[in-house]
Amino acid sequence: MSRSQFHQQHAARAEVEARRLLAERANLGARWLDWVAAELYRLNPPEYTAMVRRELQHLNTP
Repeated sequence: MSRSQFHQQHAARAEVEARRLLAERANLGARWLDWVAAELYRLNPPEYTAMVRRELQHLNTP
C-alpha cells in the first residue's frame, strides 16, 4: 500500500482519534500531556501515530 493510499484509508480515523484526545484536555488538566503521550505510544503503526499527531497539531492551532 502506498503512503497516499494509507493516508486516504486512515485520515478520518486519525481525525476522530485526535478529537478524542483533545476532548480529554479539560478533564485531565495538567496531566493531559503525559496522558496523550501514553495514548500516542500505544497506537500502531507509526505512520498512523504520525497522522494523529498532525491532526492534534492542526486541530489545536487557532
